[in-house]
Amino acid sequence: MSYKITFTSKAQKQLGKMDARQKLIIKSWIDKNLEGCTNPRTVGDGKKLEGVQNGWRWRVGTYRILAVIEDAVVTIEVLKVGHRRDVYRR
Repeated sequence: MSYKITFTSKAQKQLGKMDARQKLIIKSWIDKNLEGCTNPRTVGDGKKLEGVQNGWRWRVGTYRILAVIEDAVVTIEVLKVGHRRDVYRR
C-alpha cells in the first residue's frame, strides 16, 4: 500500500509564492520521501500535530510541510507549506 500526495489549493498557492530554488527543494523532498511511501509516519523527522486529527509535520530546512494522513483513502493531503516562523499561524 503506497500513499499518494494531494495538495490543497492553499498549499499550491504557498508553493507558488516561494522562490524557485526553495520550491524545487521542497517538491523534490516530497517526491523522494512521501510520494509512494508505505508508512509516512516513519519518514524523516515527522511529528504528529497536536489539535489536528491525523495531522503530521515534516521539516525541510527552515520550512515545514503540514499534512493530514488519510489511511482509508491512502493519501497524504498537504495543507500548508511555509517558513517555520509563519506556518503554524492560523
